[in-house]
Amino acid sequence: MKHIKAIIKPEALDRVKNELKKAKVSGIMVTEIEGRGQQGGIQQVWRGEKFELDLLPKISIDVVVKDSDLDRILKVIISSARTGSDKGEGKIFVYDVERVIRIRTGEEGDAAV
Repeated sequence: MKHIKAIIKPEALDRVKNELKKAKVSGIMVTEIEGRGQQGGIQQVWRGEKFELDLLPKISIDVVVKDSDLDRILKVIISSARTGSDKGEGKIFVYDVERVIRIRTGEEGDAAV
């Protein structure tokens, strides 16, 4: 099994959630985070004063999938989060998952995903 951590722009969340639901991904975890990548921060002006926001709002989506579903789910996330026009659209990290246990039933492995 694999743990997918996708860091995306907040405005992409609804698209990604909807496409994951269509792809039959039943469990996702969503966290509001702040971060900075290659795009750096942004400069804004408030009451004539310039200031820089170096940590921008992002969304972290965590999904655990079967190995056989990994590439398909990665494509779903990429296609629904990408606009192709901006830096800072995000990154995806993939980790190995050693063990999964469904607390309610005690099921383990793929059956628990």
